[in-house]
Amino acid sequence: MFVLVGLIVTGVWVWKRIPPDTKDILVEHTVPITLLGLAGAMCLWLAVSRIRRGLDRRAQRERLIARFERATGTEQRLELAFALIELNRYRLKKLERVAPAMRDLFMATLKTALGDKQHRVRGMAASHLGVLRDKAALPLLLAALEDDHAYVRACAALALGRMRAGEATERLTQVMQDDWDQTVRSRAREALERIP
Repeated sequence: MFVLVGLIVTGVWVWKRIPPDTKDILVEHTVPITLLGLAGAMCLWLAVSRIRRGLDRRAQRERLIARFERATGTEQRLELAFALIELNRYRLKKLERVAPAMRDLFMATLKTALGDKQHRVRGMAASHLGVLRDKAALPLLLAALEDDHAYVRACAALALGRMRAGEATERLTQVMQDDWDQTVRSRAREALERIP
């Protein structure tokens, strides 16, 4: 704090002792160059931090993929698969290596995670299946549109939209019109908007 105050006082003292012609030159030439330099430095800093975040995300993704491939327990693999897709911002790119294993895991979870308390897991499995865009999951996702829980139905509709599954247009239209839950109807409408 004392250093900052000292620099300000020194700067004012020096500025008052500079001749007016020199002040004009400084204001006309030095200040714009300094501002341009600061703007360039800021852009460079932003670019470097973005690259660093990307590299960190890539390293974290590789660690999660390695852990997913080594994991043996279904619950652990499921948690790692969910984390991988979320880290990858719900995109398939760069997950192709483990996509078939994740697809099988999500499909098995959607089939077997039955019961009232596991609707969250079923819903997440359905939603994440859509990210993988594997048409083999289409019958399972269409069946999930009839799940007892609205959350699972909404996630299935979201997944069908992510897959851009034209085959599901008729069923999604029906869900959009007939489902009692507003969220499910909204997700079905959003899915239909994504389908070309």
